[in-house]
Amino acid sequence: MDENVSRREDGERPVALPAMRQNRLVQLLNERGQVTVAELVALFEVSRDTIRRDLDVLEERELLVRTHGGAVRNDRMVRVDTTLGQRMDEHSDAKMRIARACARLVRDGETLILNGGSTTCYFAGELGGHRDLTLVTNNLRIPPVVPDASLRALQILGGAYWSVSQVTIGAIGFPSVAGIRADTAVIGAAALSAAGPSVGRLEEAVGTSAMIDIADRTVLLVDSSKFDAEAFARIAPLDRIQHLVTDAEPAGALREALLAADVQITVC
Repeated sequence: MDENVSRREDGERPVALPAMRQNRLVQLLNERGQVTVAELVALFEVSRDTIRRDLDVLEERELLVRTHGGAVRNDRMVRVDTTLGQRMDEHSDAKMRIARACARLVRDGETLILNGGSTTCYFAGELGGHRDLTLVTNNLRIPPVVPDASLRALQILGGAYWSVSQVTIGAIGFPSVAGIRADTAVIGAAALSAAGPSVGRLEEAVGTSAMIDIADRTVLLVDSSKFDAEAFARIAPLDRIQHLVTDAEPAGALREALLAADVQITVC
């Protein structure tokens, strides 16, 4: 029998030894870009603990980056370390188109809750055609850009100030604690994969998830440069998103996951 293969018991299917299995795992990851623990368990017919140990070993060797429930290639992991001002200048044409398209989804009199990010700032600036809106946000870049004529009220969530993204984060402004309800959550993200949108900081993901919890619907604003990537902390699975507004059609596994989650896609 091949020295790279062992048997659990007589009559059972051969099981790859760790080195052989890990090599195949890396090959699979390079082909797909991302993998989940569940699909690796089914593929290799080993326990979840075994797969997790494999992923830990491969991450130590800098061959992948662990994510919640799986792993991604190193080159697909988004690390958010640029300032909001820099991000406002990146892919600005696409972000402005997305902002205008999202503004058309808003109804007068709505209560909107917005998280941090450059695309939500562009969106706030496109609300001039609306009236009697209530905006709730932790994004301190929004008050100067939202047209006064569109507002009934503007509420800023409290918390610790994160200067890189110009947002407040933390339990002080936790929406569910404050008893807030919203018609629509308008959410930006640093990355979008088949597993859902993600951002660069855990506290930011927790706060954004809470915004989704208190809204009747959620609209995700993501330009196509963020497709098929993951940031450090996942916000929510795709089945908690009702609408994606973007500048290009998603493809492959991402598109399949969006359709399976019944997410409406608007391409502008």
